Amino acid sequence: MFVNFRRIRKCQLVQLMTTCLVLSVMMVYWEHLGGSVVSHVKSYSYRYLVNRYTFINKSFTIPRQEAHMFSNHHYLLNHPYKCSGEKNVLLLLLVKSSPENFERRRAIRSTWGNETYIRQTLGVTVKVVFVLGLKQHEAAQIRRSRGGIQDNLVHEDRLNGDLVQQDFVDSFHNLTLKLLLQFRWAHAYCPRARFLMTSDDDIFVHMPNLVRYLHDMDRKGVTDFWIGRVHRGASPIRRKESKYYVPYEMYPWLTYPDYTAGAGYVVSRDVANKIYQASLTLNASLYIDDVFMGICAKAMGVLPQEHVYFSGEGKAPYHLCIYDKMMTSHGHVADIYELWKAATNPEVKRVTSGLFGRLYCTAVKLTLLCRPYFFNSYPCKAALL
Repeated sequence: MFVNFRRIRKCQLVQLMTTCLVLSVMMVYWEHLGGSVVSHVKSYSYRYLVNRYTFINKSFTIPRQEAHMFSNHHYLLNHPYKCSGEKNVLLLLLVKSSPENFERRRAIRSTWGNETYIRQTLGVTVKVVFVLGLKQHEAAQIRRSRGGIQDNLVHEDRLNGDLVQQDFVDSFHNLTLKLLLQFRWAHAYCPRARFLMTSDDDIFVHMPNLVRYLHDMDRKGVTDFWIGRVHRGASPIRRKESKYYVPYEMYPWLTYPDYTAGAGYVVSRDVANKIYQASLTLNASLYIDDVFMGICAKAMGVLPQEHVYFSGEGKAPYHLCIYDKMMTSHGHVADIYELWKAATNPEVKRVTSGLFGRLYCTAVKLTLLCRPYFFNSYPCKAALL
C-alpha cells in the first residue's frame, strides 16, 4: 500500500505541475490569443454572415468622374519608359518614400533594391521605382519655381532615373493617394510585370529569397495572388489622439475587410489590374491606405494570403536561421547595409542546410519567435516552417 500511495502521489504531482505549466502559458499568451480569436471571429462573421461586406462596397462606390478627382494629379517626375523593351519583368517594386528620405533611397539602391545586382546575380529583371508626393511647404510654390528639397529630388532623379512624383502633399493622410499612384502607374507604364510589390522605405527585403519564391509561383501560374502579413477582423481606431483615428462618418462599421500590412506585400499581375479597376469607382477618402487596398480587393473578390515571413510592424530577430527564410522585416534604416551583408552571406546556407542545420534552426526560431508579447514580426508558427 505504501508503494502504491507513493505512485499515486507522484502521478498527481506530475498532473499538478503540468496543469500549472499549461495555465502559466495561457496566462502569458492570453492577451494575444484572445485578440487573435476575436479578430478571426469578427473576420469570418462579416465575411460569411453579415452580407459579405457588400454594404461597404455599395457605400464606397461613387461615379467615375468623382473617383477620378482622387488621382487627378500632375506628374512632376516620371519615367513612362521604365519598363519599355523589357519583355520579362518578374517584379515591379514600388517603394513608398518621402521627399526628404534621400539616404533611405540611396541605401535601398545599394542593397536589396539594386537592379543590376538582381539581374546579374539572381538572373531576373526587377524594376524599382520610388513613389512620392511634395513636401508640404513646397507644394504651394512648386508651380512658380523650384527650390530646396525639390531641386535635390530633380538632381537625384537625373542620376538614378527611378523617382515618380505627383503634386499632392506627401503626408500620412495622403497615403491612399500614393496607393492610387502606384497601381495606376503600374497599369499605364508596366502592365506586363508578373508581380507587383509595394513597400515602405524603412523595410528590408531579402531579395534572393523573394525572387526564388516568386519565380516558383510564376512557374505554377498563380492567380488571385496577394501575400503579406494579414490583418483579419481589425477594428477602426476611434481614439482621436491616434494617427490611425478614423471617424464614424468616414467608416461607420465595426471591422475592416481583411488586408495586408502596408509595410510590404506582393500581388500578381491579375490582382494589380483588379485593384486598379476597383479604384476607378471607389471613394478614396479613407486615408488608411492598406485598409483601402483591402476594400478594393474585397470589391473584386480577392482575399489576402498569410506568409509567415512577411513582417508586420515589427523587426525580425538578427540571426542566420531567420535570414534563411526571411522575406521582409520592418524598421530598418541605419542598419540596412550590415543586415544586407549578413543576410546574403553564403554562410547562412551552410549553417542552415542539412538535417542538423534544420533541427538547430527550429530550436533557435522557437526561442526567438515564441517569446511572450513578440507578435509584430514573424508568428511563432514560422519556427516550424
